[in-house]
Amino acid sequence: MDYHHQPQTEYVYYVASPNPSKNAEDVRREVRSAYGNVAEANNQNKSCGNGRSCCGISSKPDSGYSQELGYSSEEYGSVPEGCNMGLGCGNPQALASLKQGDVVLDLGAGGGFDVFLSAKRVGPSGKVYGVDMTPEMVSKARNNASKNGYRNVEFLLGEIEHLPLPNNVVDVIISNCVVNLSTNKTNVFAEAFRVLKDGGRLAISDMVAHKPLPQEMINNSELYCNCISGAITINELKNILTNVGFKDIAIEPQENSRAFIKDWVPGSDAENYVVSAKIKATKPMGDKR
Repeated sequence: MDYHHQPQTEYVYYVASPNPSKNAEDVRREVRSAYGNVAEANNQNKSCGNGRSCCGISSKPDSGYSQELGYSSEEYGSVPEGCNMGLGCGNPQALASLKQGDVVLDLGAGGGFDVFLSAKRVGPSGKVYGVDMTPEMVSKARNNASKNGYRNVEFLLGEIEHLPLPNNVVDVIISNCVVNLSTNKTNVFAEAFRVLKDGGRLAISDMVAHKPLPQEMINNSELYCNCISGAITINELKNILTNVGFKDIAIEPQENSRAFIKDWVPGSDAENYVVSAKIKATKPMGDKR
């Protein structure tokens, strides 16, 4: 399906690069490469990308780690084989309270794990879109959808800062440990706001910093690709969500997430700076942006 952007409000954005010697495009290429490697390694039944870093990779078996994130064994076993690559920091489709007929968008859908789970919740009268900037992930997700007969899902290649969807078409936006990887989080949430219908909901799992990160951690590309050094503070996140127009903002840090964060990059001390959080917000009714 071919989508074209409709006119939208212009914002001034601040683009932050984790390393002063690299621009935002350099960081985007590193993230795309890391997750392309994850998809290729998963296709070959290997571990994460031959040593390349990626969010949520744990030493625990996939089923055990998924349950630690909040997925049931029934959910884990109900999706196509290989779509769950052990990436993530929560269970956003459960947080979203999806219902039959909802139109859902997953930001950074990867292999489609949360898309396929959401598809079961919204039923044949609903629709779930998954957007990812990594061609290898999109190809993997599309293959899984085709082989397993999913007719209410669609995977789109695109950046979450520039969503390939028109205005006001989505009931619920979910995402699992992806927004922290963007160097332009304001643009991500402005785009999310644009494509949501009036009264639409944002329900994501992502990383937040509970205190400022040291510069050496911010400059570490491996920690950035591991969903650590791109995390912003709760106040910064609230300000962004408020400024683009969201209401009813709720950010709930998950202190128990420190246990699996410690496992992502052993010895990095990341668990003392960042935690996973449940993040919810609503687009007001009658918004004229």
